[in-house]
Formats: sequence, C-alpha cells, structure tokens
Amino acid sequence: MRRFLISMLVLALFAALAPAASADNGALRWGGDSEGGFPYMFPNQQNADELIGFEVDIVKELAAYLGMTPEYINNAWDNLIPGLERGLYDIAINGLEVTPEHEEMVNFSIPYYKTFLQLAVRRETQDISSLDDCRGKVVGTLKESYAQMVLEELGDVDVRTYIVEANTYEDLANGRLDAALFDAPIAIYSAGFNPEIKFVGPPIGEIIYAVAVTKENRELLTKVNEGIVYLRDSGKLREIYDRWGLWSPIMAAEFNDYSPRKVEMTNYDEWAENHRPELTLDKKLARYVSMLPTFGEAAILTLKVSVTAMVIAIVFGLILAIARVFAPKWIALAATAFVEFMRGTPLLIQLFFIFYGLPNVGVTLNPFWAGAIGLGINYAAYEAEIYRAGLFAIQQTQWEAALALGMTRWQAMREVILPQAFRVVIPPITNDFISLLKDSSLVSTITLVDLTKAYGQLAGTYYDYFGTGIMVAFIYLVIGLPFVAFSRYAERRLAEQDKDGKKGAAQNFYRTSARWR
Repeated sequence: MRRFLISMLVLALFAALAPAASADNGALRWGGDSEGGFPYMFPNQQNADELIGFEVDIVKELAAYLGMTPEYINNAWDNLIPGLERGLYDIAINGLEVTPEHEEMVNFSIPYYKTFLQLAVRRETQDISSLDDCRGKVVGTLKESYAQMVLEELGDVDVRTYIVEANTYEDLANGRLDAALFDAPIAIYSAGFNPEIKFVGPPIGEIIYAVAVTKENRELLTKVNEGIVYLRDSGKLREIYDRWGLWSPIMAAEFNDYSPRKVEMTNYDEWAENHRPELTLDKKLARYVSMLPTFGEAAILTLKVSVTAMVIAIVFGLILAIARVFAPKWIALAATAFVEFMRGTPLLIQLFFIFYGLPNVGVTLNPFWAGAIGLGINYAAYEAEIYRAGLFAIQQTQWEAALALGMTRWQAMREVILPQAFRVVIPPITNDFISLLKDSSLVSTITLVDLTKAYGQLAGTYYDYFGTGIMVAFIYLVIGLPFVAFSRYAERRLAEQDKDGKKGAAQNFYRTSARWR
C-alpha cells in the first residue's frame, strides 16, 4: 500500500508547479472566452496557438496605450463577470452587453461597439420573417444574453440557450431549431457562410459592448475610458472594424464617421477563405497536425489535474473509511454525512462553490488547485466506500490474531488489515481513476483549458466537431490506457498471489499432517 501511495505522489509532484493567477503591475489581465468566439476572439486557423479577433486587437491597442502587456485568461462566457469579481483578471471583454443586470454587478467603460440582433432561419423557411413570427417556434440563442431576454419578453417562444454560438446554427441547419437570434457580428461570422441558412427581418434592438471592470477599480475604469477615447479619435478602432468587416451604419452614426473604408477587409477575407465549403484532404490533415501542440498542452494539464485529484481522493478516502468503521460514533456520523453529501450533489456545483463561492469567506484557490481539490474530495467519497468494503472483507480472525500477538489496534490496522484490504480494492481504485480522468473535463468551467475545452475551441473555430472529436477521443484513450493496463496487471497479480497463497497453505497443512503421522 505504501509503495502505491508513494508512486502516486511521485506522479503528482510535477503538478505542484501549476502556476497561480496573480496580479502583475506590468500586465493587463483580461478575461474572455475563445470557444466559438468569432469574430471576438478565437484560435487562428493557420496557427491554433495564436488568439485572434477584433476584440483581441482592441485589447492589444488598449494595453499599448496604457503601457502594459496584455495577458489573456480564458473563462466561460457566462462566468466572465463572476471571474472578474473573483479577481481572476482586471477587465472582461467578450461582447459583454451593457444591461441593467450586468450593471448591478460591475462597472462598464464607454461603448467601444454598437450593433443589433439578427434573426436567422433555414433557407427553405417561409413562415418566419420577423421577431413576432417566432411565437410558437423553437428559437436558439446565447445563454444569459440580451437576445435571450428579448425572446423571453416576447412570450410563447420555446427558447433554447447555448454556450457555443456555432452549435446553435448547426442545430438550426439540422432542423432542431426553427430560428436563431444572435448579435449581428456573431450571425455574420457563424451563419453568413452557411448556404443552408438565411437572415430575415429588420435589425432588432440596440446592443452596446463595453469593457467590464469591478466596482472597486475606478482608477482602472478611468484609464480604460481614456484609452477607448484615444483609439476612437485616432482612427485605430475604425481600422480594426474595417479589417474585420464590422463597420456598419450604426457605428458610423455612433462615431460620426461616414467616410469610405480606411483599410481592406483582410481579416474578414481570410476568414471567408478558410471557411469555403470544400476542403481538400491534404488541407484537412495539415489542419489536424497544427492542432497537435494545443491538444498536447491540454492533455498534460488534464493528466496533472487528474493525478493530483486522485492522490487527494485516495488519501482522504482512506481517512474517511477508517473514520466510518473505527472512529467514535460522532466522528463516524460526520464522515458518513460528508460522504453522502458529496455523492448526492453534482460535481459541477461543487467546483463552482470551491472556485467562486469560497473567496467570499476568504479562501481563494488558483484554478488548478480548485479543480484538483474539487475532483479529489468528490471522488474521496466514492473511494471511502470502496475502502470500507475492503475493510469489511477482512475476516475478524485477522484482528484477533494480530491482537493476540501483542499488537496495538493501530499496529494491527497498519501491518495486517490495511495491506490485505488494499489488495482487494486496487482494481476498483484504478477504474475510478479512469472515470476521474474523464470527469476532469468539468475543470474547463473554471478557466482551465483542458482537453475538452481545447476541443470546443478548435472544433468551433473550424466547424469540425467530427474529425476533431475523433482526435480528442483518441487522446483520452491513450492517456487512460496505461491505467487500464495497470488495473489488469494488478488483478492478474492478485489472482496469482491468492492462488500461490492457497497452494502454500495446502502444502503447510500437508507437512504438518505428515509430522503428526
């Protein structure tokens, strides 16, 4: 047992070096979500490790004005404001809409972009031509967005919310939705190249994008406002919008700039070129190869989190099992209550509570340790039950024999009972690790870019959930195979030891009987 624990601890040592999110006076830490985030922010189709987008360009120019270095921190779109309040980054910018609900939580800069909602339907649809026609229909939109509020206020609409915009339009094309309602930039880049989808109806509402800053950080808000004014008056914002094909009559009126295009739509044209309907096999293979470095980094992070969490689960689970079986009644009841609570509540809720909830009482963990501890204590509850079953599998006579030899209860537990129980539970523990490896995908919700998050980012960028999904599934399989092999080896060795033990016991019995004869 000690050897196994030591080996697991050695495997987890490299995880202890996981970097913590910390403030740096020379860095402008900004939060966003690059999964399906075009044209705001998304991996470059030519280099998956590079983040591009019109808001990426804005942040770079803003940081240059402030004399700072931009430092990107990924977070889920619907968690951007909680992450800002949590102190994960200094500003949040990702098509964040200025709404009364958002303004209650954070302060917003002056607007850097204005747009509207665009309704989209399938090419053959004839009965939906305006927002009012959506009554009685199934309409998809972004979770917790202005579009969702508009649809809910309209009434009699079956609203389906999504986290990744591209998935919405994919469901629309496949007939799962009757319509989709999104901000115009999202609609242009997500559906503008899809021959199965068309835009209908006039512009809907007015959407204002601004940079979010915490209520307390008024000094930074002032600097950000000054930076946006400078970028606007110097023409840099106009150039960014021209390059991305996002200059519109609304922006012309907002900036009082009705002049012709300043620069060519290079970024928009590049996007269009990379999303042609047909792609040769060679280009597809080259694309998959370009994804390997990103998936490699994500796989290492996934393995780090999983191994660290499993070490926590094994150690803490053993403590819980011993407490339930041998501790005084009140301790046993507390351990039982903890086990049942952890098994009875969703792991995702536990991760959110640890990462976003505990800072309210002064406990702040970086994303890596929040994920590892969350997974670890959740699986500790299951490990405790496995250990408890292993302890009960040891016959009472083993206790009696150990105590008769003069051992204390602790010595008997350490030297006699636990080694035998551990032999029984090795296979299910290994199986639990494989399950934990897959459940580690949930850490993507607390800013960690693991394999699942990397899959969502790249698949959404290239509209390729099939080939990219096969790659990720294969990587998960490769990571898990050594542990599957270890589980089978352990089962085999234990079976051989049991067989040898029974054979040895029979031989000893024969020799003893022969002496008596």
